[in-house]
This record gives sequence, C-alpha cells and structure tokens, in this order.
Amino acid sequence: KETQAASALFVVCADLLSLTLLKPPGEFGADICIGNSQRFGVPLGFGGPHAAFMAVSDGLKRRMPGRLIGVSKDAQGNHGYRLSLQTREQHIRREKATSNICTAQVLLAVMASMYAVWHGPAGLRAIARRTHSATTTLANELRRLGAELISTDFFDTLTVRVENADAVVAKALSAGINLHKVDAQHVCIALDERVTDDELNTIVSAFGTAPSAIQNPQSAVSFDQKFGRLSEFLTHPVFNSYHTETEMMRYLRRLEHRDIAFNRSMIPLGSCTMKLNAAAEMMPLSWPEVNALHPFVPADQSAGYREMFRQLEAWLAECTGFAAVSLQPNAGSQGEYAGLLAIRHFHSANGQSGRDVCLIPVSAHGTNPASAVMAGFRVVAVACDEHGNIAVDDLKAKAEEHSGKLAALMVTYPSTHGVFEEGIKAICELIHQHGGQVYMDGANMNAQVGLTSPGLIGADVCHLNLHKTFCIPHGGGGPGVGPIGVAAHLVPYLPGHAALDRKLGAVCSAPWGSASICTISWMYVAMMGAEGLKSASEVAILNANYIAKKLAAYFPVLYTGRSGFVAHECILDFRHFKTVTVEDVAKRLMDFGFHAPTMSWPVAGTLMIEPTESESKAELDRFCEAMIEIHGEIESVETGLCDAANNVLKHAPHTANVLLADEWTRPYSRQEAAFPLPWVREDKYWPIVGRVDNVYGDRNLVCTCSSVEEIGS
Repeated sequence: KETQAASALFVVCADLLSLTLLKPPGEFGADICIGNSQRFGVPLGFGGPHAAFMAVSDGLKRRMPGRLIGVSKDAQGNHGYRLSLQTREQHIRREKATSNICTAQVLLAVMASMYAVWHGPAGLRAIARRTHSATTTLANELRRLGAELISTDFFDTLTVRVENADAVVAKALSAGINLHKVDAQHVCIALDERVTDDELNTIVSAFGTAPSAIQNPQSAVSFDQKFGRLSEFLTHPVFNSYHTETEMMRYLRRLEHRDIAFNRSMIPLGSCTMKLNAAAEMMPLSWPEVNALHPFVPADQSAGYREMFRQLEAWLAECTGFAAVSLQPNAGSQGEYAGLLAIRHFHSANGQSGRDVCLIPVSAHGTNPASAVMAGFRVVAVACDEHGNIAVDDLKAKAEEHSGKLAALMVTYPSTHGVFEEGIKAICELIHQHGGQVYMDGANMNAQVGLTSPGLIGADVCHLNLHKTFCIPHGGGGPGVGPIGVAAHLVPYLPGHAALDRKLGAVCSAPWGSASICTISWMYVAMMGAEGLKSASEVAILNANYIAKKLAAYFPVLYTGRSGFVAHECILDFRHFKTVTVEDVAKRLMDFGFHAPTMSWPVAGTLMIEPTESESKAELDRFCEAMIEIHGEIESVETGLCDAANNVLKHAPHTANVLLADEWTRPYSRQEAAFPLPWVREDKYWPIVGRVDNVYGDRNLVCTCSSVEEIGS
C-alpha cells in the first residue's frame, strides 16, 4: 500500500512452483508478478532456454509487452483463441512501441503448460510439498547440529552462515554435490522434488557436523501460515482431465492437428525464415550432458559446452566477417539491444556520450526503432525510394543535420522490402564519415552467408537470428537466440557477466543465454560446412525469385532490384484489387493447407513470401498453384461474376461444421470450398474456427484460464 500510495508499482518476483503453496501476489496487492517457468518440467540446459512469465493487474494488461492469448468469435459465432495483443505492434508504432520483444519462448511455455496439464493442481501441490518438506527437514537437521540459517521463512532455498565457505563447497563437491558460495562466510542450498535422503545427509555432512540420518522427509509446512495459499488454482478442466499417458497422448495429438505446421506444408512467412530444423541437429538436446547442466557449475564441469561455444562463436564470426561474437542475447530483439549498447558504450568511452541520434530507414526490421529507444537513442526515420532502397539523398541530409549527435544507423540487409541495398557500402562509409556506427540487423542473413557479410559491407555490429538462418526452431515464437558480432573496436563492449572475463553488464541472467539450443546451430554449421552454407543462401535466393517470377503475371512484385530480381523474399501487391483484401487471401490459403505469408507488413495490403532453401520445386509449385487458383477466384469477384460479399474468399476459411451443415445456401459448392485443387484431398487440413472477428478480440481481452463456455458473449 505504501508503494502504491507513492504512485509506484509493486512488482513481485516469484517462484512459480512455490505459488501452489504460498499466497499469490495478486491477493496481497501486487501490480506485477514476474518469474521463470523452468520449475515446471523444463531442463536447466546450462541456462536455457526457459520461458519467463509476467502477470499484471487488469489495469495494466494493455501495456504488457509480448503476446496475449484472448478469445474472439468467428463468423458462425463460435469462440476461438487468437493473439489479442501481438508483439508486431512495434512494426506499426515503431519508436513509440512499448517493447522491442520479437521472440517469446513459446515452445518452453508449452512444455511448462503441459507439465501443469499432466500433474494438475493436486500433483503440483504434492511436488511443492515434497520440495518444501525436504528443505524444512534439511534446515531442522542443520539447526540441530549447530548451523546458523539466515532466514526462518523459505520455500526451497537455504542460506547458511559458515566460517569457511570454500571448505564447505569443496567437501560437498568431493561427494558429488555442487553448493553455491555466496561469499566467504555464506553458502546457499537449493533443492527440488528429486532430492534423495542420501543427498540430504551428504549435504549435512559437508558442513562439518556430525553424521545425520534423514529418512523420508515428511515435515510440515515451516513458513508462517499467514503466507499460505487458500485460493484454488488451475480449475479449468484441461488441468484436471489428462492424468494418464494414454489420455495425455491423445490430447496432445488433438492439439497438433489444429496447427498448420512445417510438417504439413511450407511456412512462407516473410522475414521469419521458417526452414527445416533437421532431426540430426536436434539430437544433442536429449543428452543429459546438454540439458541437465546448471549454468553456474564450476568451469571444469562444463568444458565440453565451453569448447562448443568457442567453436560456434568462431564460426559465426567467420560468417559475419567480424572479430568476435557474444552468444549471450537470447532473442533477436535482445541482440539488437546488446548491439546498440555496445555502440553507446563505445561512444561514451571516446568522450562522445552526447551522440544519441539513431537513423533508421522505414525499410528496417520492425523491432529496430523500439530497440533504439530502449538503448537511449533518439530515432530519426530515413525515407526509401520507389524501388525499396534507402533514399540516399534523404540519408545524406539527415546525417549532415545530426552529424555532431549521430550515434548509429540501423539498417537491414537485404532490406525488409526484399531487395539488396545497392549502395550499402557507400551508406556505411557515409555514416562513418559523420562519426556514427553502423548496426546491421541480421534478420535476413539467410541471403548473405557465404556470399557476403556485414563485416565485408562495412557494418560495425550485427545480430544474428539463430532461430532463422542457423536453424533453431521457431517453436511457435521461440526459443530464439540473437548473438551479436562486432568489429575489433567494439569487442571490449560485448555483454559481460560474472562468469565471463568481460566487465560490462549482462543482458541475460545466464552467461551464454539460451545455451542448450546453441547445440542445434553448432550441428547445423558443422554438418553444412562452408560450401553447404553458401549453397543454402543461393538456393534461398533462387527459390524466392522462382516464386516471384511465377506469380508476377498474377500479383505484381512490389520491389525488385534494378535487374528485376529479389533477394531471399518477395512482396506481392494486392492493393489494386477493389473488393478482395489481402486478409481474404490469407484466410483462403488455409483451405489449401497453407499457412499465410506475412500479411500487410512491411507494406499494408501486401503478402511477403520467404520460401527458404528447405523447399523443393514441387512444394514451390504447389504453393504457386494455390495462389494462381486464388487469383482466379479474385477475378471472379472483381469482375462481378461472383457476389462481392457472398463468395468463397469472403467466407474462408471453411470449417468442417460449416461444410457438413444440413443447409448449404452459398453460391459455390462445398467441393469448391473444401477441395479447391485435386491434391488438397490427399492430406486435407480442416480449420477449427472460421473467420475470426479481430475487433471483438481486441476489445475483449481474456487472459485467464476460464473455459470458452464460461466466457460467454
């Protein structure tokens, strides 16, 4: 109350498992609760990936960064889940965005949520009680033998005052247990539900006390009952239904069949590089040497990881043409932030801390302006010409206007318009002439690797999206890794950490960010080799140009280079159609079994398509056939042959419930709706809901676990 009376927000950092026993922050007046869901069945992974969470009071929900899953209605009045608040709001609001978040740790959030589904509230309480009971038993035994505990209230972690912390840690280590040295006279112990009686007795022995004989800890809750949770949680049926392996397996299969995923068809999302994540690349994630390591084990216990990091950093530095790489940022957006901080620290170290202007072309990746603002820069937009390139005259004028204050230019290469910036070297030289640094967004490195590099072009820093070019899965939005490569003069300003030699502050709590999934990129680069990586870039560019040329007669390609070619993605223009919208096309593609390309970004009324190198000619042809068929449907509407409102495009996507209804009054057949081309029958994807009402969803945010039936209208 005192905090809120001072017009400040009350933020609580909580252990998610502990909240099954402890009073939840929302019940004692907190405005925001943050934490980590690793406790819910996600491996330690030497630091990650893990899904953090943020919960807020109702009045703050529209200021949250990231994605919020809400409930809307489809055209038939059925409820359907949707992203009510999307991270891509930064692509519209740019420097006025509330965050630069691009990658969420969705895959890890799914793992944690399925852990909760499997155990349910009763199972989670039992796990929490087991964890706390073991901790309480250990605390009581240590006290009985004369040890001094710092706190009498705890959940799973104890801090013990000792005469010689090094001696205690060394004795525990000799018995195969790692304890955490806080300082010379304090040792910290954290337990989970897997701790055994023998391990508890070994821990006690490490403190130099007499042998103990802990057996089957059954201690009662030790914290003051005023802190205890009385309210129910996870009451939704989904958390109380699937507690056998058979039922859980079937539930997961039902969820899987609701998705248009990469195992069904090409995911043509432009600027996302949704390409194959090969099984061989994923295999190391299952090794305990990879997924069971704590991020702060002694260095001699993580020699293999460190060697892998050394090699991967060297390989990425070679790919980018830079002097050094930091793997710490665990998202592309965080890589942007870390790279801009490196530039800011560089200017400050050279007595030019007043340089705070960041030039950003309107063709740059959408997170760039928000990242620049977060790093303390003032954003100045730079125009583009009719071909999608940076307007050099405008850039020169802005650089000269802000010369004394110019800190950086953020440029995406190839640009988000899908073209190689023809004057990129001259652009970099221009910025350097005015004392600025060049930050290159590496979102589109899939068109560069082996062919050119940010260092060769003249950039000073670049982040990489390992979840794009270097094959870490997107996982429905994450995990991502966004390491930064820097030129030699910026090496001292890479992110630091207590576990590293570099002195500057960390941008992630773990020294190497989402460490475990870096093994995927290591496998990718090791197996591809230099020639394979170059070939991948070449085929990605070839595939994009194949689609652009094949569809150009039906949909104009918005931007091309002077030679008439695109980079690794192309933008198709739909703005000339009078009745049919780009959303109609995106929805109709679902009836063909395709995920829509990126819609209305970076240009409203367009689709941005990136096929990547993973797709065969047969799959590219299948996608083009679908688009050409849709073009015919558009023409029927545009010419008046079909009704402007009652047609196959405006009603798309078509659910099984609609198609199997007793009545069918639409002017096209059910066959046309469900099977627009013969090959669709071979593996038909059935949309679960019809056209969703976006306005309704944005006005009716739902961020609780109430059932769809309970939500009502």
